[in-house]
Amino acid sequence: MEIDLRSSMFSPPPLPAEYQLVQWSAGLIDAHAEAKFHSFCYEIDANVFPCLGEREGCLRLMREIAKRDGFLREATWLLAHNDGSDSYDYCGTVQGVRDSDFGAIQNLGITMPHRGHGLGTYLLHRSLLGFREVGLNKAYLEVTAQNTGAVKLYHRLGFRRVKTVYKAADVAYA
Repeated sequence: MEIDLRSSMFSPPPLPAEYQLVQWSAGLIDAHAEAKFHSFCYEIDANVFPCLGEREGCLRLMREIAKRDGFLREATWLLAHNDGSDSYDYCGTVQGVRDSDFGAIQNLGITMPHRGHGLGTYLLHRSLLGFREVGLNKAYLEVTAQNTGAVKLYHRLGFRRVKTVYKAADVAYA
């Protein structure tokens, strides 16, 4: 799915007070991987991309994304949740890379207990702003077609389907 960054973008919901947006830092790679794992391990995406269903796979994926030539720290964010104590739990992640003249959203995820508060929309918006900051005019993301909730959300936010890619996946049946 693709969005034109030159047109006016959707407005994100306000970030609730107990959440904090955290800018990319190489020292947070483990936190990004852990948030990614908890966001995807029980989702259909982990069937399509098995690395998303394993902690070590998510860490390997984060390391690979961060080493890419087009990796954009401006479009890579982490969400932290404060439960009222002095500690934070990382509950959302998004990574952005430059792919030719496009920004490419990588693995936007929110952990299950934190869904339904507009946090994914907030992270997506911040990542798209990062693409704009570095001069990109368009961005895209890939979404599993069976993830109808995400597809509807991205359409509502201004993304348009530009192509369909099929990937065979083995699905384990219980």
